[in-house]
Amino acid sequence: MRNCHIKPDLVLLYSKATAGELRLTRLGSHSELGI
Repeated sequence: MRNCHIKPDLVLLYSKATAGELRLTRLGSHSELGI
């Protein structure tokens, strides 16, 4: 699982499904995601 900070407290969690495909998992604040 990887993360990308969209804004200072908005995080997108994703994983690489294949070489050309990302699987978006969750979007939320640090406290909502527990990270």
